[in-house]
Amino acid sequence: MNFSQRLRQILLILLQEDQTIPVKKLADEIKVSKRTVQRELEYIDASLKKYKVTLQTKTGIGIWLNGEEADKRNLFSLLEEQDVIDSGDKEARRKRLILEILKDRAPKKLYYYGNIFRVSEATISNDMEAIEDWFSQFDLKIIRKQGYGVTLEGSEKNYRLAVRRFIDKNMDSEIMKNFSDDKEWTILDVMQDKKGKYIYNLINNEVLKQVITCFNSIRDKRLLRLTENSYIGLILHVTIAVNRILQEEIIETNKELLENLNKDEDYDLALHIANSLEEEFQIEIPDIEIAYILLHIKGSKLQYIDEKMEIENLTEREKILNFINDMIDLYDENLAYELKQDEEFIAGLLAHLQPTFIRLKNHLTISNPLLEEIKVTYPHIFKKCLKVGDLITKRYGYRVPEEEIGFLTMHFGAAGVRLENQKESKRRVDIGIVCASGIGISRLMHTKLKRYLKERADIATYGKGDLKPEVLKKLDFLISSINLEDMDADIVRVSPLLADADLEQIEAKVGLYAGIPKSNRAEKDFSLQLEQVNFTAAQIKGIIKEFLFLKVSSFITFEELLVAVTEKLSPYNDRRFLIQEDIRRREKIASQIIPEYGFALLHTRTKGVVKPSFSVCVTRELTEFADPFFKNIRAVIIMLIPEDSHTGENSNIMGYLSSKLIEEDEFLNIIFLGDKEKIRNYISRELKKYFNQYLEQV
Repeated sequence: MNFSQRLRQILLILLQEDQTIPVKKLADEIKVSKRTVQRELEYIDASLKKYKVTLQTKTGIGIWLNGEEADKRNLFSLLEEQDVIDSGDKEARRKRLILEILKDRAPKKLYYYGNIFRVSEATISNDMEAIEDWFSQFDLKIIRKQGYGVTLEGSEKNYRLAVRRFIDKNMDSEIMKNFSDDKEWTILDVMQDKKGKYIYNLINNEVLKQVITCFNSIRDKRLLRLTENSYIGLILHVTIAVNRILQEEIIETNKELLENLNKDEDYDLALHIANSLEEEFQIEIPDIEIAYILLHIKGSKLQYIDEKMEIENLTEREKILNFINDMIDLYDENLAYELKQDEEFIAGLLAHLQPTFIRLKNHLTISNPLLEEIKVTYPHIFKKCLKVGDLITKRYGYRVPEEEIGFLTMHFGAAGVRLENQKESKRRVDIGIVCASGIGISRLMHTKLKRYLKERADIATYGKGDLKPEVLKKLDFLISSINLEDMDADIVRVSPLLADADLEQIEAKVGLYAGIPKSNRAEKDFSLQLEQVNFTAAQIKGIIKEFLFLKVSSFITFEELLVAVTEKLSPYNDRRFLIQEDIRRREKIASQIIPEYGFALLHTRTKGVVKPSFSVCVTRELTEFADPFFKNIRAVIIMLIPEDSHTGENSNIMGYLSSKLIEEDEFLNIIFLGDKEKIRNYISRELKKYFNQYLEQV
């Protein structure tokens, strides 16, 4: 609503009166002159029209509002909700002044702004000077001309950057964190939260709703990879762009950007979004706007990295890796060696920096709702990352905002925590070198290994005859260039000159033992067995407890069934789509429809689940499915295994259950009867047999 604070007061009074009010009485009530009231009401008719209310006047008698009672009540509610500006709060007033200027770039007199904030024109003039620096960071300039008013000058691109930055800076971080934690919140809920609602006066609410509708209709895994912040940021960018296009304000063309981006592998996604917007809004999206949509996609942070995703240009990859080395050296030269060995840290930075450089190069904004919390909680890491930001500026010429420094702090901080945990749990490893070629070769191997492993191991040399039980007991493993098959020990067989492959094998073994407390092997083996038994028991318990049984329409299609099942399996859209995609992919490899037995077995490994899942789906009438895809099928069984390091264990459990479908008629007969608890009891009974067999083999 674009009503000034004074006009809001006038309308609220009129809406509460059932009779005509003299202008003088109205002026006295809000403590202004009669002329001021008349001036406020001079151009109100057009603004009231969309609320189906009109202003009526009768000379010598007064004024009143005309309209249906329901429409008047609606207008009253909207005016009451419109937040009141405290003109005494200088910082809040100046923030709102920036908002008012961004809302409408058309020339406005100082009187207009003074009227909104109920302050003098001199105060507004001082405020204008104070906020000039904020606009100048986007190469925008406040122009004030006598008799013309105040206007904002600068490129369309920079204007949009300013709008995004204002929204990002003033978005309530608690709202964003709540959105991340509670997937039931919609994007519109976040945008319209009452605490920060006035910020979104920059955005046309109807346009926002339509943009969200477009995005909800686009089923593309590349959008699901975006973090919540990046996804909301992309929607904000598109909403602002569409709003400006509707006002016939097009961003300036950029030939270099167009040439580079329309060859990009994600161009089809940007084009898909643009086509959806064109259909929804009945507008034409220019190529330059499509290019900037693509640019925002390329510059977005990702919540997970697809295994198939790589930086296409290997030369560019090497450049970034070399730069990461320089970053780490500058960050902390004492930790540099250990940080460079952290593969998770390096891979994370590599994935993070590619879109970061795209954002910095093109002056794209990014929201970091945890920034203030990061600065308070990790001040020393943040300070060191400021130096890393300076290196980016020096090397590439990009100005690095604090939001980006905050994300770097999270990467370096996580690596530091891992490093501390490793130091706490790791110990020096005891290694014995055994060689039959004489003391010279043994010492040569000893010297080479000592230089390679440094302080990570204690190394001693032995002859084969020296390896008594008491010696073996204190060693973690042996390195030998001769055959020691009859020795009861962990042995790494190497060449006498220790080739690179030998060194890598030894280093892996050192890493393994460094993380295991010093103890005899029997204790280690038993401890490992206990962990395996506990894990298997937990997986079996989860399968029984989370067993899903669905009755659906006999006319349901394959795709509809996937949606119905995955909606029950996960509350998260991204995981649902992953499960659906992996089942489709598995079905393309080989059909899992088994009409001879009357059931379909849809099974796959997927990142859409974190534990094994067994589900059964039958028709409400317990008849065959009507869809030709499920010809002669009475039940659909869905078996899912998480794609993680426990694939073998999970496959064994689910493989045992699937074999029972073929081997035991009783299992299928119980499923066809459609009794959920009977099916669960059968699964429980069979998995108990599996667990007992498993214990005998451990």
